[in-house]
Amino acid sequence: MDTLGLFMLLILLFFQWTAALAPEEITWTYTGLVGQSEWSEYFPDCGGTSQSPVDVITTQAKYDPSLIPVTPLGYSQYGNQPFTMYNNGHTVVIELPEWMGLGGLPWLFTAVQMHLHWGNDGPSPGGSEHTINGLSADAELHVVHYNSELYPNMSAAMTQKDGLAVLGILIVTGEETNPAFNNILNYLSRIRHADQKAFIPAFDVQSLLPEDLGRYYRYNGSLTTPPCHQSVIWTLFHERVQISVAQLLKLEKLLYSSKAEEPYRMLLQDNYRATQPLNHRVIFTSFSAESGKELSSGEVTAIVIGVMCGCVGLAVIVRFIVKTIRFFKLLQFEAVVVNSSTSSWDVLHNNRPAPMPRTKDSEKEKEKKQDMAMNSTSEAEKKEEPSLSPQSVP
Repeated sequence: MDTLGLFMLLILLFFQWTAALAPEEITWTYTGLVGQSEWSEYFPDCGGTSQSPVDVITTQAKYDPSLIPVTPLGYSQYGNQPFTMYNNGHTVVIELPEWMGLGGLPWLFTAVQMHLHWGNDGPSPGGSEHTINGLSADAELHVVHYNSELYPNMSAAMTQKDGLAVLGILIVTGEETNPAFNNILNYLSRIRHADQKAFIPAFDVQSLLPEDLGRYYRYNGSLTTPPCHQSVIWTLFHERVQISVAQLLKLEKLLYSSKAEEPYRMLLQDNYRATQPLNHRVIFTSFSAESGKELSSGEVTAIVIGVMCGCVGLAVIVRFIVKTIRFFKLLQFEAVVVNSSTSSWDVLHNNRPAPMPRTKDSEKEKEKKQDMAMNSTSEAEKKEEPSLSPQSVP
């Protein structure tokens, strides 16, 4: 038998073997023969029409004002008993005490566990399961709850349409370390291989969540791993949580999907499912489109330039107004000075004594004075003429 024939025989035997196994006995993976593209062959619900995760197109999300903020119950009351953390070969799982729950939904939901999804090689495209407008985050945290009002346990609830509620927290990387996540990451070395378990100190689970629990996306979906039951009320928070690059690398480099006794070691990486079609489902949002609008770097730059231009324009307008006010004040002052000068002249002119009217008596007196002057002149002339004596006559 040639090599090709032997290979085909092995493939045939593999499929016959997997077909004989119950779904819970099949070891699924994210890539390979039982990778996510093949899940629906072994887990029928994985091929359903209400699968998760999804890509949230913010412009198509429908605002629902009836969506109230999510209310974690008992998340900060972690008690004295340690948490159980284990590596299931697909992710790291932290079991949560039953007194933790979730409010703000039609029913009371009891917490069961939380786990993480991530990519590889530090911050890179891929890592989170849900995406926003086609963009992924570096990792994603899921906190799983079951409907404890209607169902007795997780197993009974996970197959029901209203059975589960999962919180999705998108994780991005930055410069600062997030101390809350060290409560998990500092103990990963104890569960490096699949099926390993460890007890870790209990901690405040709410410290892992974003501060703003009032803005989120809500839709009906499924578990993101086999058996992919379509029983989840999803709440994906709008606000991201930040961890450092070093913290992300611990997730990507410390854990193995293989067991300790296996001869080969496979790093546990890229444990996220591709986004699934919405199939006419509606994604609701608890906040209006304007308040939660995602801005690109170009839009931010345009806003900054617009604000600067607006400030310059406002300064020019204010300067123009001030100069106009000064101009009119100056005109008013000059008008007051001119009016004051004119009024003073009028007062002086009006205070001058009026000329006395001429009368007939004054005319007569004038004529009398003229006559007296003429008489005086005649008498003077007479005195100047020499007197002639009789002897002087020849």
